[in-house]
Amino acid sequence: MKHLILNVLCLVAPLAGHAETCPPAKDVTSDIAMLLNDVRDAPDERSAAAISNKMWQLWTIAPDALAQDYLDNGMTRRSQFDFAGAEAAFTALIEYCPNYAEGWNQRAFVNFLREDYPKALVDLDKALELNPVHVAALSGKALTLLFMGEEAQGQKVLREALALNPWLSERAYLRDVPRDDL
Repeated sequence: MKHLILNVLCLVAPLAGHAETCPPAKDVTSDIAMLLNDVRDAPDERSAAAISNKMWQLWTIAPDALAQDYLDNGMTRRSQFDFAGAEAAFTALIEYCPNYAEGWNQRAFVNFLREDYPKALVDLDKALELNPVHVAALSGKALTLLFMGEEAQGQKVLREALALNPWLSERAYLRDVPRDDL
């Protein structure tokens, strides 16, 4: 029943506007800063993965219950390969909470999976505007640029992401690029 209600909300809410306003997201800046320090000092990949999971737990705390429902619904739909439904849920989240970086990041991921890289890039840029140290959005932007054939720019952004978290799996895409191209 909950999914039926959320399905209706995802279709109607973006069109109807919201009677209430999305509150600001919980400020997790200092927690993320500590985790970024910890991940840079991690002794191995397994330890780094546990720290990265803590970052995800913080990023996915939505500003309120309605926003959390949109986020959870979108993530569930994406995991079921219902990319249209996921995009609708994340769009509803973005329209309700335009200052919540994770909504933009999640919609970007859906568009990346659909291979709509230009659309993903727009959302990643917005997520990074809202949260410049969102490592997942930064590494997602790097991959998006690389898949678009923008090798030099993708490598530059990948290096920025790896400076924050040297254990990212995306490090497998790191190439030697002449310094003049960066």
